[in-house]
Amino acid sequence: MSERQENVKVVLRQQTWEVEPGLTARQLLKRLNLNPESYLVTRNGELISDDTVIQPGDTIRLVAVISGG
Repeated sequence: MSERQENVKVVLRQQTWEVEPGLTARQLLKRLNLNPESYLVTRNGELISDDTVIQPGDTIRLVAVISGG
């Protein structure tokens, strides 16, 4: 009998995705076809690094990086 892992909820503005846990933050962005240089990844309101592994049941919020000049 296989165990079913709880998916990860990913939110960007009005869009929501569900992905499997175990990806790093950078892999998650690439999986969603988003440029890793253009988004910050937060979990529970805390910024996480590119190599942080996403855990089952996490809710991840993506924040677009805005730059100006």
